[in-house]
Formats: sequence, structure tokens, C-alpha cells
Amino acid sequence: MARAFLFVLDSFGIGNAPDAAVFGDEGSDTLGHIAEFCAAGAADRAGLREGPLKVPNMTALGLVHAARLATGNIPAGLSAADAVTGIYGAASEVSRGKDTPSGHWEIAGTPVRFDWGYFPTEGDAFSPELVEAICRDGDVPGILGNCHASGTDIIARCGEEHMRTGKPICYTSSDSVFQIAAHETTFGLDRLLEFCQVVRRQLDDYNIGRVIARPFIGTSADTFTRTGNRRDYSVLPPEPTLLDRLTSAGRTVHAVGKIADIFAHQGIGRLIKANGNMALFDATLKAMDEAEDGDLVFTNFVDFDMLYGHRRDVPGYAAALEAFDHRLPEIQDKMKLGDLAIITADHGCDPTWRGTDHTRERVPVLAFGPGIAPRSIGVLKGFSGIGETVARHLGITPGLHGRSFL
Repeated sequence: MARAFLFVLDSFGIGNAPDAAVFGDEGSDTLGHIAEFCAAGAADRAGLREGPLKVPNMTALGLVHAARLATGNIPAGLSAADAVTGIYGAASEVSRGKDTPSGHWEIAGTPVRFDWGYFPTEGDAFSPELVEAICRDGDVPGILGNCHASGTDIIARCGEEHMRTGKPICYTSSDSVFQIAAHETTFGLDRLLEFCQVVRRQLDDYNIGRVIARPFIGTSADTFTRTGNRRDYSVLPPEPTLLDRLTSAGRTVHAVGKIADIFAHQGIGRLIKANGNMALFDATLKAMDEAEDGDLVFTNFVDFDMLYGHRRDVPGYAAALEAFDHRLPEIQDKMKLGDLAIITADHGCDPTWRGTDHTRERVPVLAFGPGIAPRSIGVLKGFSGIGETVARHLGITPGLHGRSFL
């Protein structure tokens, strides 16, 4: 029996999906536009990075070939490897959304066929009735924000008033999400998490995907910083996922980063938290050492999305890709004969795109391991084939959606 390692580079899209126009994202391309900016010197940043995008290890696994499958083009400044060392392809999402839960659940074999609830984009995001209910049940004197906003911007704008009044900062985005920012000291981390659970219960009838706790520290707008104590309160997936099937089969799912939160802690054997891509990488390596035959290590690398995609930081995103790529051989060195690793993403978040939200894109599928024969798998319809490939590799019952590409 072998092990499996599933790595989600959060928001690393490789070209607009066939239905991107429905989402207003036709022409988006996270990888392609980052590579274009790098090749033109527009993503240089002193002390961080310079020149064309440098991702030789993912290129060797077939990343450039996958991008060409997704878009018909090779990203600027990159060259397709002559001898690819892994299975490569792209996948188009079928779930009705471009959000984190939809993407991850579909990767785990459970596409989202229903429509999420969303908050209005004009005027107050949250109705007076909802605000009254969460303030009453959450025992807070009121809320600040009540709008669509970038998290870092609204904390800078409302943080000092929040500290004076004790009113939590509540905001949303184009995703199905209710976000709550509060100061870890003056409001209290435990109180924030309790308040999020109150809001989660209030939102069940609204079909909102996630309530997210966004704790921060600092004393002024210039010093406010979000901490690594983020917590997502997600609704349950609509049916059992790959994680549930593995757990039922007696295997252990090692959930690194925010994976457990995304799946509402269902089907999780071990919860491993870390703050930042490199800390998540270190935690992943440790989990690989501890994983036994039949286990799955499932990691979400959140910085690509949270720090760089949403903030439209092209140099930062490029540097993060290069940092991940530089360390990829450490993962390969820990793999044993029979192991399988897959690198993919849950959606796009093109840092050159208008606004600050996710983009509807195809994602890469790069599979590798000792004894894995390189080949193209083309463009998959849906992400579920990724989870079904893991299921087949680990020898458990197949799910209802998707087919293994092994």
C-alpha cells in the first residue's frame, strides 16, 4: 500500500475557464499574466525578485505543458520542458462558484451543484434584521463595516474605532462569505471565535458558505497586522468526500493549514496548523515523515491567494511561486516507491485582474512520484478526477463523480 500527497496552491489558475464570461472573468490568467509581467520586468522588486518567472521544478513536472493545454499558449518567459517527469494536465471546474469550498470539495470528489447565497453589492451588505440578531445573540453593541471590502483595508479603516467601541468589523466579498475582524487583545481571540459560531448559526438559512474569523493585532492603522489564528466556519459538504471515505476505510487524513476548516472538520484524522507558505511547507514535510501506508497528506498553501492574489501583488505572487518551486525537491526526496503527489489549485485569483476577487480559471494538475510514468492527461472536465485518482491509488471505494487518470 502507498501514500498520497495532495497540495493545493490556493488560487493558482492557469487560464480562464470555458465559462469564465459568466463570472466576468473572460481573459483572466493567473500564471500567464504573472509570467508576462515578470518577462517585461514589471514584477521586479528590490530584494524580493527580478527577471522572468523562475519555476524550473514545476516546469519539469509539466506546468508549461499544462498551461498550453489550458490556454493554447506558452506563458511569456517560460519554455516547455523537453523531457517532462510527471503526469500533467489541466482541469475545468463544474461547481457553481469560484470560491474555496467549492474548489476543494470538488477536488475531493464532491462538486457543488447548488447555488450559494451572497450578500448585496450595493448599500448595506447585511440586513437590519440579521445585524440585530447577531448583535443580540453575540452580545456586542453593534458592528462596523457592513459592506464589501478588502480585509486589510477595512481593518486599517475601522480598527481603531473597533478597539474603542468593542464593535466587531463585519464585511463580505463576491464570495459566499461573512468575515469578522477583531483585535486579539482588546476584543479577545476566544470571544471572536465564539461570536463567529453565533453568526454561523444565524446564516444557515442564508446558504452562506463560510464565516471567517480574521483576528489582528497592533495599536493603530499603521501597525495593524492580521495573525495566523484565522478560523473558517464552513457548512458541511453536500455528501461524503474523499476525506470521509478514507477515514471510513481506517486511513488517516493529515490536514495541513486550513483544510480542516474548509471541510468543517469532517473526515480529518490530524489537524496541523501553520502560518505562512514556508511554515506550511515545513509542516507538510513533517507530516510526510509521519504518514503511514494508505494515508493522505492534504495541504493548502494559502499565501498565494490571501497575501498576493487578493491584494493584486504581482511581484509577491511571483516570488511565492518561486519560493515554493525552489523547495519542491524536498518533497520529492521524501517520497517512497509507490507514493503519489499531486499539485493543483482550487480557482484563480489573477493579481492583474480588476477588483480583488477570485477569477474563474482552469487549474493545473501535476502528478508525480517514484515510478510514475510521464504523460499528458489533457483537460479534465471537473476537479473530481483528482480525488478519484487519490482514491484509486490508495485502494478505497470510488466516489460518485469523476474518474481516476491513473
